[in-house]
Amino acid sequence: MIILRLALRSLRNRLGTAALTVFAIAVSVMLFLGVEKVRTGARDSFASTISGTDLVIGSRSGDVQLLLYAVFRIGNATNNITWQSYQDIAARPEVAWTVPLSLGDSHRGFRVLGTTSDFFDHYRYRRDRGLVFTAGGPFGDLFDAVLGADVAEALGYRLGDPIVVAHGLGAVSFAEHADKPFRVAGILAKTGTPVDRTVHISLQAIEAIHVDWQSGAQIPGQTVSAEEVRRMALAPKAVTAAMVGLKSKLATFKLQRFVNEYPEEPLSAILPGAALQELWSLVGTAETALAVISAMVVMTALLGMATMILATLNERRREMAILRSVGARPATILGLLVAEAGLLGLAGAALGIALLYGVLAIVRPLIDAHFGLYIEIGSPSSREFAALGAVIVAGLVAGFVPALRAYRFSLSDGMMVKT
Repeated sequence: MIILRLALRSLRNRLGTAALTVFAIAVSVMLFLGVEKVRTGARDSFASTISGTDLVIGSRSGDVQLLLYAVFRIGNATNNITWQSYQDIAARPEVAWTVPLSLGDSHRGFRVLGTTSDFFDHYRYRRDRGLVFTAGGPFGDLFDAVLGADVAEALGYRLGDPIVVAHGLGAVSFAEHADKPFRVAGILAKTGTPVDRTVHISLQAIEAIHVDWQSGAQIPGQTVSAEEVRRMALAPKAVTAAMVGLKSKLATFKLQRFVNEYPEEPLSAILPGAALQELWSLVGTAETALAVISAMVVMTALLGMATMILATLNERRREMAILRSVGARPATILGLLVAEAGLLGLAGAALGIALLYGVLAIVRPLIDAHFGLYIEIGSPSSREFAALGAVIVAGLVAGFVPALRAYRFSLSDGMMVKT
């Protein structure tokens, strides 16, 4: 206790320098824990890109490949699912709902998804969040389109604006369905999921724009106008994938086995949660890089603290000598400087936590609104407590080097005036 009181009084006498050191440590701790929060938030947001969907069904392929094109709109399917197969699966007694997905077209670099209005009712993310319209609503007409938040923002679209869907996936396409333009009927709120970067149209619209196309090009001499196509039967022939919700979770593996063994055509059914975890493990190196960078920031601050203590040692040699003259042992001097380093580290860690939660309370809504990244504000996790403990221990270790130097000061050396 005596050493702690001496350390507190010594730091009070050097309040300005000590405050700057504490602030530097606090900022580094805030960055360290902030990176940890962002890393955890990114992982949780990624893992909950699609929630409430029990199975995703597509043509036979790997789990990650099916997840990439069906959920993230990356890549292409190896094949489509026939409409008859989709209806057979949808009619199974354990199925509560299904949402068909049809991909293959784009609009100025953004993927176009053909689906039904049920997509807006059943798509969930972050466990239980549903899609919300900031303007307009779902499809009301054959040539209505619903835009994700990023599409509307990047291209400056508003309700009622015309858009033209292009064949294929290029940012610039020379094969456009210009004779059948769409109208922006709805704009979705930011979700932080691939929905933000998607143009949604109806399955019937997918059929309508391709009614006079074959093998990726318009059939020569055959032109069907938008008005003519409205009078046609536009039943889909195939879809790219489907989202499936079940009446009971217990039936998940039963239906998955049925789909994987489906005799009419080779299909795959994946658990989206398991596939998301598998995909995240492939990009887990980024997590390690973030952790290493934040740890280096903390070490830089602790080295700055050790440098500060070392820089002031020469000024404090008389102070140490006086302590020795009144009976303080070298071990007391050692303990004093280590205690100072520990107090600086502890104060920096406490201030860093306060700064982190204060900043999070202010910027979290902005991050959620602009980037779709949800960072939960809760008590520090066991991993974060361990990190704080490591910071304090590292502070003690950083203070040990200047403490050893002070330990070696002799009484005569401290009382001698050097010129």
